[in-house]
Amino acid sequence: MDDAACTADDYSMDLQEQLCFAVYSTMLGLNRAYRPLLDKLDLTYPQYLVMLVLWKRDELIVSEISQQLFLDTPTLTPLLKRLEVRGLLSRKRSTRDERQVIITLTEEGRALHQQARDVPACLATAMKLPPAQIGALRDQLLALRGNLFDAG
Repeated sequence: MDDAACTADDYSMDLQEQLCFAVYSTMLGLNRAYRPLLDKLDLTYPQYLVMLVLWKRDELIVSEISQQLFLDTPTLTPLLKRLEVRGLLSRKRSTRDERQVIITLTEEGRALHQQARDVPACLATAMKLPPAQIGALRDQLLALRGNLFDAG
């Protein structure tokens, strides 16, 4: 980031004017809306994210999941272990490279996908926004995330 390009003249220090606070407090609201939906599945929000990745593509190595979720391995590993204890996935060392751990859904993990199918629709209902607006907002946030990662 070029410090010379950063000037305070156009930006407020008021909390309610901060984009970061709007995103943070919105995430708190999202977590609150997700909680009862995920409680029915006996999943935490981070566990749900792991399951979404695996429901899309099974048999991934830990680093692939880590990249998709923007989580480092020390953060992801305990999540995977808890999901394994629950019987939703298995972890095994790769026969080609024993440094890699392959994560595979169990039958119970695959079956949970069916139970979770209504979660996105229920969340959209809680948002009270039309699908096109939700998609546009998501796309803006993804573009913002990309810009921030490129800048940092």
